[in-house]
Amino acid sequence: MDKKVTGIVAYISIIGWLIAFLAGDKEGAKFHLNQALIVDLGMLICTALTRIPLIGLIFWLVNIFLFVCWLIGLIAAIKEEDKEIPLIGAIKILK
Repeated sequence: MDKKVTGIVAYISIIGWLIAFLAGDKEGAKFHLNQALIVDLGMLICTALTRIPLIGLIFWLVNIFLFVCWLIGLIAAIKEEDKEIPLIGAIKILK
């Protein structure tokens, strides 16, 4: 897969991220692989924490924010731009 396809597939889901990481252009799409991983992990954690009474509403709102970040990242991958996601885009998991 080329850089653009790898970036787009990375945002589809955790499984899409794994496919993009294992079969895609890791060096070319490293930025989008990192951004998608941050959003996916954040959504998984927030989804689990929404089950807790009282504070679940806060994490539900954070999950909505992460969905908007996911859309921003996906659109940037489609346009082949390296645009950081707001607030959490500076986090680097992949080196």
